Amino acid sequence: MSQLRETEKAAPRVRKLPVKTASDPRHLARISAMKSLFSLGFDQKSKIKNKLAGNVILNLKKIDKLIAAAAPEWRIDKINRIDLAILRLAVWELAVDKKNPAKAVIDEAIEVAKRYGSESTPGFVNGVLGTIYATTKIQ
Repeated sequence: MSQLRETEKAAPRVRKLPVKTASDPRHLARISAMKSLFSLGFDQKSKIKNKLAGNVILNLKKIDKLIAAAAPEWRIDKINRIDLAILRLAVWELAVDKKNPAKAVIDEAIEVAKRYGSESTPGFVNGVLGTIYATTKIQ
């Protein structure tokens, strides 16, 4: 039974990539950074201890400019704080860090938005990031 007949060929072994899970270290790092960015919205003087969030803060002017251009009907100070934290992190990954594929970053941001945002957050995040992706030639 374990031997193949000469006419049968063994299927090539395909290495399966790990499926994204809630315990994925990158996912957890993004959530931690998003929470740090969210808390910053309430206390501007708080020290950011999260390295990822710190990188976002260092590039905040550029990031907010991209968000403002993609959502002209929403002033930055009027965007829901959780939505803004998710967007800032994702825009940093898309426009500054550029280490992860853009579509993966957008997908991850939408997943975080579904978990932490309001009912309209995933659509808003998707629209803003989609506009930034399309207009800035991020690949």
